[in-house]
Amino acid sequence: GLASPLAAVAVLLLAGFLALDYVVAGVVLVALRTRHPLPQSLAFAAAWLLGELMRGTLFTGFPWGASGYAHVDGPLAALAPFVGVYGIAAVAAFLAFWIAGLAQPATRASWRSWAVIGGSAALLAACNIVARPDAANPGRRLPVALLQGNIPQDEKFQGGTGIPLALEWYAIQLHTSRASLTVTPETAVPLLPQQLPAGYLERLAGPFSQGERAALVGIPLGSFEQGYTNSALGFAPGAGVYRFDKHHLVPFGEFIPPLFRWFTEMMNIPLGDFNRGTVGQASFAVAGQRIAPNICYEDLFGEELGARFIDPTQAPTVFVNFSNIGWFGDTLAIDQHLHISRMRALEFERPMVRATNTGATVIIDHRGVVTHQLARYTRGVLKGEVQGRGLDAQSGWAITPYAWWVSRWGLWPLWALGALALLVAMAAARGRRALGD
Repeated sequence: GLASPLAAVAVLLLAGFLALDYVVAGVVLVALRTRHPLPQSLAFAAAWLLGELMRGTLFTGFPWGASGYAHVDGPLAALAPFVGVYGIAAVAAFLAFWIAGLAQPATRASWRSWAVIGGSAALLAACNIVARPDAANPGRRLPVALLQGNIPQDEKFQGGTGIPLALEWYAIQLHTSRASLTVTPETAVPLLPQQLPAGYLERLAGPFSQGERAALVGIPLGSFEQGYTNSALGFAPGAGVYRFDKHHLVPFGEFIPPLFRWFTEMMNIPLGDFNRGTVGQASFAVAGQRIAPNICYEDLFGEELGARFIDPTQAPTVFVNFSNIGWFGDTLAIDQHLHISRMRALEFERPMVRATNTGATVIIDHRGVVTHQLARYTRGVLKGEVQGRGLDAQSGWAITPYAWWVSRWGLWPLWALGALALLVAMAAARGRRALGD
């Protein structure tokens, strides 16, 4: 609902604010400049890493478009299970700067430069051929049905159009689905339970009270007195109702930063001020699998998804993402979010299924490969099977190295590594200046 001129200014200000992290990285790099490319490349990689970490964490973080996602299909993707998307960005930054340094004659004449080039080439070659043993399947393959309602965003919360359409279509699909797990998009049910027609939620859960079918349904929960949550409810036979509440909320869209209520009121976003769920919520048990939900852009924060891996025996075997990218229309945002989900699959070596309102509704295997995909901006059901991954007593790869350290220390090892690399580059630069470089 924001006026177009103000919307354009807001987007420009957001981009400029996020760019400040890279401005800081650039200032640090200039301060450490030297004619020798090795300390300069190290400084650039460290500064770039710290800049991306700042963008991804400060003021709740907004790491959408982090440079590591460009390597989902490249050789550096092999590093994801070890160092994650930010580590990949640091390696890519170092290689890129070093290659650029070859434009200097002094670099081309140094045998040390060619030694680093050889090492870099060996790293890329190793990434191309590296193979890690697959974790054993803790249960049978899981048939899934992912619902894509394609409810127009300008009608989604309208009583005469989008709401009755969503209530009817999703109810029919949930009742008729034969899959072991049926998943709806984020806020597929666009009303609070107390606003729904009498008995609607009970009828929705009815087919999953017996048999072997289960469902996860995106719905807002709460009240004016208690506050609201962006949530998903899980229905499975022989179990109580499962609940997941979104933890990492979107500034302005899902929570109101201090002093900005006037701005969010002008935007007029329905359900725009939620309470947070906790980090590391329990998984949803279905057919021997441990299903870990995440809602919308929560899958940008691998360090938060990783909290569920602190106990490998209870770690998720499958990720499920509920999204509604209809806010962004038919734009590059759909492809970017798909890349983000693929990177999480690579980091944790767990499949990710995505149920979205308009796309991309997909099944991603544990190698980050899209195996099934529904046409975007269509109303339909994506059917397929997903292979969960988990504990393997023989190989010992219960969880990835990335999952192991990020579940214990978050992103602090990368912060420390970046700071240490800067100190090394600073010492090298000072040493060379003292020698007259």
